[in-house]
Amino acid sequence: MKYQSQAVAKPYFVAAIGLFVGQILFGLIIGLQYVVGDFLFPAIPFNVARMVHTNLLIVWLLFGFMGAAHYLVPEESERELFSPKLAIITFWVFLVAGALTILGYLLVPYSGLAQMTGNDLLPTMGREFLEQPTVTKLGIVVVALSFVSNIGATILSGRKTVVSLVLLIGLVGLAVMFLFSFYNPDNLVKDKFYWWWVVHLWVEGVWELILGSILAFVLIKTTGVDREVIEKWLYVIIAMTLITGIIGTGHHYYWIGTPDYWQWWGSVFSALEPIPFFMMTVFAFNMVNRRRRSHPNKVAVLWALGTAVMAFLGAGVWGFLHTLAPVNYYTHGSQITAAHGHMAFYGAYVMIVLTMISYAMPILRGRAAANSNRSQVLEMWSFWLMTVSIVFITLFLTGAGILQVYLQRMGTDPQPFMVVQEKIALFYWMREVAGVVFLVGLITYIASFFVGRQEPEATLTTADVGA
Repeated sequence: MKYQSQAVAKPYFVAAIGLFVGQILFGLIIGLQYVVGDFLFPAIPFNVARMVHTNLLIVWLLFGFMGAAHYLVPEESERELFSPKLAIITFWVFLVAGALTILGYLLVPYSGLAQMTGNDLLPTMGREFLEQPTVTKLGIVVVALSFVSNIGATILSGRKTVVSLVLLIGLVGLAVMFLFSFYNPDNLVKDKFYWWWVVHLWVEGVWELILGSILAFVLIKTTGVDREVIEKWLYVIIAMTLITGIIGTGHHYYWIGTPDYWQWWGSVFSALEPIPFFMMTVFAFNMVNRRRRSHPNKVAVLWALGTAVMAFLGAGVWGFLHTLAPVNYYTHGSQITAAHGHMAFYGAYVMIVLTMISYAMPILRGRAAANSNRSQVLEMWSFWLMTVSIVFITLFLTGAGILQVYLQRMGTDPQPFMVVQEKIALFYWMREVAGVVFLVGLITYIASFFVGRQEPEATLTTADVGA
């Protein structure tokens, strides 16, 4: 660890993994409720469990991004974090607010939670992924301002690199786009139009900048390839990301009452969205093939390569499969959407956070560059368990979605929703089994940091320490 203030990243990473476990547990609960409808009812109804599952996903990824920023920015800026104390205060505020919100979902009826938290004064609740109480949203704004100002002050007062500046643009964009969660017009078309400015422009816009900068940082550290080469790739990738992602928002506007030109704009630019992800895959493998050193943290390199491949498959390929208007006409809101969402989030964002934790946590825990060989082998097992299981989850949901679309929307005698759900229940059972395997992989990932702690780390060279 080159700078003492990088240590503030550790609690962010620990919280992220803890919340990740919670997210997967609630995912298994709602997966089982698909086939055993009264499981845990009325204690944890499906709508509440799903809300907790999706909100935990967002919150733990944000913790991961914040931890990654607190680790890489001091190294990139060649100075200590502007205010480590502010970073710790921000952490606790965010953690307490997040925990209280989740407890509110579980313990208080949603309508009662709205009354308790002042939603009548500024109505913002009741929208998918943005279910947080108004007071929590205000807290998130405070946390975002605190975090971005701390990171921004560090970057702007130190060495400025492409990696840190791209990260800063992504973080500022994340904070700004979240402000649209406070705009809740009565007109449903306007509501959905601007709702996508948060949801889409996060995951298919500014979050991709954060992904690209973290991936570039890890590859610089683990491959020894000239920074200039990696930065040129990063420029091209983020340009394509912003061009396709921003205009590609139109693929959500097909059916909500917007002008019909969005069918063309949305279709064309959404069809181009896999390109930056494919470029990211080529970029990652190209950098590893050109590496000038063999870094001892081999599992971090594995996670980096896995991120590029799975992001291309989940966000690129599975996104393209149903993004064109004539296809989306039939598939909109089906299990095909869920298939895309699961693999895209895992490939693009879950894996990049795990990549950063895999690279940084050994150093934060006092090692020179990597965990022991035994620890890394166990972590590689976790990589394959989680990655293979998410592939099967995606395939099972894709199968369920294709059958659902055919039976419910395309046949000459369309069948009712619940009748179709009964007929595709086998896919849901298989998805649940794959989900259990994923949980085993996640537990294995956590265990890898405690196995072989007393053993020496993998072979290390002087060049590697200076990476």
